[in-house]
Parts: sequence; C-alpha cells; structure tokens
Amino acid sequence: MKRSLLIKPMMNDMYPTATHGDGIYLYDDTGKRYIDGSSGAVTASIGHRVPEIIEAMHEQAKKISFVYRSQFTSEPAEKLARKLNELVDANQDYWSFFVNSGSEATETAMKIAIQHWQEQGDFRKHKILSRWVSYHGITLGALSMSGHVKRRERFVPLLEDFPSVSPPYCYRCPFKQIYPDCQLFCANELETAITRIGAEHIAAFIAEPIIGAAGGVIVPPKGYYQQLLDICERNNILFIADEVMTGIGRTGKMLGMDHWGIKPDIIALGKGMSAGYTAIAASLASEKVMKPILLGSGSIMSGHTYSANPQSAAVALAVLEYIETNRLVEKVEESGVYLLQKLQELKNRVDIIGDVRGKGLMIGVEFVADHKTKQPFSAKADITSKVVEKARDKGLLIYPASAGNEGVNGDAVIISPPFVITKPEMDQLVDIFKETLLEVQHDLS
Repeated sequence: MKRSLLIKPMMNDMYPTATHGDGIYLYDDTGKRYIDGSSGAVTASIGHRVPEIIEAMHEQAKKISFVYRSQFTSEPAEKLARKLNELVDANQDYWSFFVNSGSEATETAMKIAIQHWQEQGDFRKHKILSRWVSYHGITLGALSMSGHVKRRERFVPLLEDFPSVSPPYCYRCPFKQIYPDCQLFCANELETAITRIGAEHIAAFIAEPIIGAAGGVIVPPKGYYQQLLDICERNNILFIADEVMTGIGRTGKMLGMDHWGIKPDIIALGKGMSAGYTAIAASLASEKVMKPILLGSGSIMSGHTYSANPQSAAVALAVLEYIETNRLVEKVEESGVYLLQKLQELKNRVDIIGDVRGKGLMIGVEFVADHKTKQPFSAKADITSKVVEKARDKGLLIYPASAGNEGVNGDAVIISPPFVITKPEMDQLVDIFKETLLEVQHDLS
C-alpha cells in the first residue's frame, strides 16, 4: 500500500475512510456505521445526504458555479444576504461579506471593526479585546483574538496580545466566586481591561456566545452579556459575536446571542450556515457599522477569490430554507432539553464526569479525577483522546475540547448531533457514550 501524502491532523495515525452518509450516520469503507454525534466539527447540522440540498447543488451547477466578486454579483448571493438579514431579526439592516471559513469570518469582522473607526478619521482604535479560554480561528488575525493557550503557543511571537479578560467559567470560576454573589466579576473585568489599555485604542470586543472548543461548552450566567454590552456601549467599543459554532440554530435559537436578547454590531457565521455541504462563512455588519464606510471609501478592505461564489451561496440558501421549512430550530430546543437531561443523569453514574452543560444540541461534558475538588486528570492520562477514540471504535463520533483552568490540563468533549436526530437515536448515542466512559473509567482503576 502506498503511503498517504495527505496531511491529516495526526499524520502517524490511521483514519477510517468515509464513503457515504445518511441522516445522522456516517459509513466507512469496511461498512462500519457511526453516529455523527458531533456533526463533524459541530457543522453537519441537518444531517447527511439531504435530497433538497443535493438538488440545489445540482441546479446551480447547471447554471454557473463561479464568478469573481469584483466583476459580477449573482442571484444566489443576493438572496443569501437578504435571508441572513431576515434571520438576525433586528431593527436595522445587516450587510453580509461572504468568505470561506469561520476563521476568515472572524478575521474579516476584526478588519471591518477597525475600518469602521478609520473611516471616521480615528486611526488609534486598532485593538480587539477578547477573552482567555476562547477560540476564534486559526489564521493569524483570528488566532490573535483567541485565548486558546494550546493553539497559540507555537505562534506567540507572531500574535497580538488581544485576550484580556477571564471567561464566564462558573464551574471553575477564575475568581473563586459563586454566582450570583460574584456580581458578575468576570464581566466587570472588561471595564478594568479597557481602563488599563484606554478605550481610545480599542476598536471592538469579540466573544463566542457559548465557548466551544476552548472550554468544552461554557454557558455564561444570566445578565453577563447585558453587562458586557453596556460596558462596550459606554466606552464606544463595537461588540462582535463569534457565532461560527453557535449560529444558525445550534443552541435552540437562530443565533446564540438570541438567548440573551443581544444584537451585536458585527456577527461572524460559519459551520451550520452551509451544514457542511459547501465551504462558506460570513461576516455580518450592522447598518451602524457600515454607515461610515458607505459614506467614506465605499469598500471593505478584504477580499477572497471564492467569496460570494454562486455555487456556495445557493447551497447555503437551500440549507437555511430547509431549516426554516422543517422548523429545525424549534426541534433543536426540544431535543436539547431531552439530551441534556439524559447526559446529566450519567453524571450520577459515571465518576469521571465532573460537569455537563450546554444549550440546544451543543453540550459539553467535562471530566475530572475527583468530583469534590474538581481536580482534573493529569495531561499524561490523555483522557479526552481515550474517550474520543474508544467512542469511535464503538461507532460514536464526538468532538474533543479543552477544559480546566486557563483551558489547559483539563479534559472535555462536545456532543452536538445533527438537528434531525430522534429520541431513539439520542438514547442510542447516550448508551454508547455511557459504555465508553465506564470502560475508560475501569481502565483507570
């Protein structure tokens, strides 16, 4: 057998070869079936091999698949921009800049925020504040905004020092406080950071509504985002919501920020926007943000060859219409309550589970060596990898995540199946997950 020349995440590992998918299931070349319990990378939200999406791909391919954005617009791209504006459901219009990945979406959001101030003659506001235990993407700009210690460490000399405040990690409060007695110290820390740096130098603050890969689904407490937004508004700082993982129904609302009634100045979307059927993402900028640019240069200083290509736009539009037609956001809200309860019940039966948290079909499970002290396992134990690999062997795919203080030396996984999962399929998912954890637990004893 010839060696593979494909650069995989771990080049010395052996990966199964996927051949096809159907609904919540994936199949490899041996015929083995897997429950896609993480929608890939929290992406394949409507499941695999959906006829309506395949038909949309085919119909657009028969017309035209590519035009360059500086030469043409297209009907699918125009329709997609209008549809996304409708889904935000705000009292002002949001403009869409289409890109190819979530990393590009957050980086474009950063550029738009900075340009918003430049177009008004303010070139001092160039910094973007963010949180530790966060992840906004792997390009250098997006990674500069990310407070993901492990993913930053190789590139620190090339990165900006944007992470400035602590996460709303109630299970492991950085300030050793308990909500609500803490009075949202983690939110108020943003005010401290702004004072130290100077609001005149800060263009925007970026946050994931629910922290994903960097913290194993960290859900902030009530009042947190209202406090952050108030701080940003008082200091004349734009608020960017990184909805790449949480957006388009994943949490049981169209946008994650809808849980807190927040309409950000800029929104980054990806993943579920196309449900994995094509590479597309977007930065949505509000009318407030766009106005100085429209009255000034009239151009966003960013560009991507495949931006707004009609093939991807048509596919994303079909995905959004499929979600609406089948009322999948409402289904996610209902299914999420059921799955979260089933997984929380495991916490009483599996000693290595420390915390189960989430909203909708975005659920995190954090593992600990000791329940009472919340002591994490040693890094050498490699618990996350053991759980992910053993689950895969049993036919369940789950997503590895970081956890622990500062997002290091902790273990967690994300369970985020496609929106179309049924109760019997959720029961099957939980049964395999339980078997996996009990075996890992037994191997540790």
